[in-house]
Amino acid sequence: MSNLELQQLVEKISYTFFNKPFQHRAYFNQRLQTTGGRYHLRSHDIDINPKMADSIPNLTGIIKHELVHYHLHLAGYSGKHNTPEFKHLLQQVGGSRYAPRLTKNYRYCYQCSDCGRQYNRQRRLNVTKYVCSRCRGRLVLLPAAKF
Repeated sequence: MSNLELQQLVEKISYTFFNKPFQHRAYFNQRLQTTGGRYHLRSHDIDINPKMADSIPNLTGIIKHELVHYHLHLAGYSGKHNTPEFKHLLQQVGGSRYAPRLTKNYRYCYQCSDCGRQYNRQRRLNVTKYVCSRCRGRLVLLPAAKF
């Protein structure tokens, strides 16, 4: 999906669910890592995490969430998550409260030699320094094919 297609989708969702136009810019931001999207108070633009574009229902939920911030701010209300206006409007349009969790790429899998518990890690672990949290057993690095 390109930025132009995202812009059209945001405008369509704004008209459909809020009955108001979206007159600013929506675009993908590669630098967003843990958040689904972001609304800018000064420029009124919306950034979307490009990793969220893999699933259309997740993407529309995030767009609705950011549009709630957008329309409340332009109407003069606070766009904070804890206000009753935000919660009510978000529930009314069916937006997502939180961004879905992205899957992490685990490269290392360790298994306890005593109880068999597995630990998935992104970084390498020093097995002489760390032990199993359940039984204090010795950790063993599994080959890549086993996990």
